[in-house]
Amino acid sequence: MFLNTHPAARRVAVATLFATIVFASPFLSVSGNLAQAAAKTKPAPADRVEARIKTMHSSLQITAAQETLWNNFAQVMRENAKAMADRRQEAAQNAQSRSAVDELKSYAAVIDAHADELRKLIPTFQALYDSMSDAQKKTADGVFRSRMNAAKRRHK
Repeated sequence: MFLNTHPAARRVAVATLFATIVFASPFLSVSGNLAQAAAKTKPAPADRVEARIKTMHSSLQITAAQETLWNNFAQVMRENAKAMADRRQEAAQNAQSRSAVDELKSYAAVIDAHADELRKLIPTFQALYDSMSDAQKKTADGVFRSRMNAAKRRHK
């Protein structure tokens, strides 16, 4: 069913799913004073990712036997977050010179990058999920379902 959807709709859905999984901040960067103010009030991206990893580890009740699988998943989360932070920094440097068309192309590139990062994340989470008890799976399903519903409401 998902594969039969329009490519643009599929990209948006994949980007939304990735954002949900990684609990990423908004796709488009802001520039100028607003970005500086936001940077002062928000923890660094690496700190946010580490907090998400710690929260998920706790809520999913990762066992000692699952630690290797968890660490693989967490490492991909870290790598994806670093890649996104690098893209945001690069985009912010070029924000003043981009035309509206360039801005749309930049946004499409971010969505494509989110999709690529999600493709890297899914196998590591699948391996972890397959190792989970039924109770852990139920918790994981609820966590991701809740995040997906929140992301859908934000994009309406």
